[in-house]
Amino acid sequence: MDAKVYAASVDDIEHAGEIAKDLSYPVAHGVTREDATKLDSWWEDRRSIIQPSEFIIGDDGKVVASTYSSGPVGRILAADAVKIITMYASRK
Repeated sequence: MDAKVYAASVDDIEHAGEIAKDLSYPVAHGVTREDATKLDSWWEDRRSIIQPSEFIIGDDGKVVASTYSSGPVGRILAADAVKIITMYASRK
């Protein structure tokens, strides 16, 4: 599909690297409250974490789909991402 996947974590480089070692896509580290604010994401003060914020970006750089969550439910599944990307590709 020629789609790219990126992830980001509040963890430091060592812990984010542990997560990334088994993945086929890059994982950024050190996400801050300021980063969460820029994404309009929910920042959890108690644990100092950003809650899941997922985006599918079109070829033009615009967000075509997004999800925001305040917990473990409501994330984009890989199969759903494929459906969304396929739908937008078919509209070209």
